[in-house]
Amino acid sequence: QVQLVESGGGLVQPGGSLRPSCVASGFTFGRYPMRWYRQAPGKERELVAGITSDGGSRIYAQSVKGRFTISRDNAKNTVYLQMNSLKPEDTAVYYCYAPIPPTYDYWGQGTQVTVSS
Repeated sequence: QVQLVESGGGLVQPGGSLRPSCVASGFTFGRYPMRWYRQAPGKERELVAGITSDGGSRIYAQSVKGRFTISRDNAKNTVYLQMNSLKPEDTAVYYCYAPIPPTYDYWGQGTQVTVSS
């Protein structure tokens, strides 16, 4: 079965960096685009970044452009989110998402990122 397992969140001071990762299994990872979403308390889940199956194209939410970088290693079935210059408003649970048929509804359990001094 499809599994997505995130790790690498944590507590960091404003201006700091983190690099969450998501290890995928149960499907042919290199065939599908991948996305990171986040959900802050009391807010809707929002798209943070996406990457095509070959890593050749990326998209970012306007709020993270220039600070976050999504990447993937198809040999390791892993997608990463390098987060630099973190701000308190980046505090959220970060989720990995895979748009895989038939349900197109595969999510990881999430990893908490807290930006606070």
